[in-house]
Amino acid sequence: MQTYYQGVIWTNHALQRLRERKISQSDAWYTFRRPDNSRKGKSAGSRCFYKTYGNQRIEVVAKKNEKAEWVILSCWSKIIGTGKPIFTQPQGLFGKIIKNLLNILMNKN
Repeated sequence: MQTYYQGVIWTNHALQRLRERKISQSDAWYTFRRPDNSRKGKSAGSRCFYKTYGNQRIEVVAKKNEKAEWVILSCWSKIIGTGKPIFTQPQGLFGKIIKNLLNILMNKN
C-alpha cells in the first residue's frame, strides 16, 4: 500500500485500517472517487464517502489539507442492515472486562 495513491494522500492510520480490515486500497479509492453518497464527517471539514458492494458497505473518511489536496484519514466496512463491522478486532480478556464495566456503568446490561 502506498501513502500517495491515485492522486490522493493516505495517512498511516488509514493504511493500517485497510490492512486490519482486509480492504484493498483500490476498493477504498474507488469508494472515495465514485461513492453512492457522502455525509459530513465527525471532524471539522471531513466527509465520509460510502459505497455498497453487495451486502457490504465500505466507508472512507477524507478531508482536504491546507494545499487543497485530498487526504484519506480512515476506512472501514460493515454488513448492510446490521451496522456491525465485517472484521472485528480481537479484544482479549482486558478488553472484554472494560467493555462489560462500561455496559454496567451505562445500564446496558
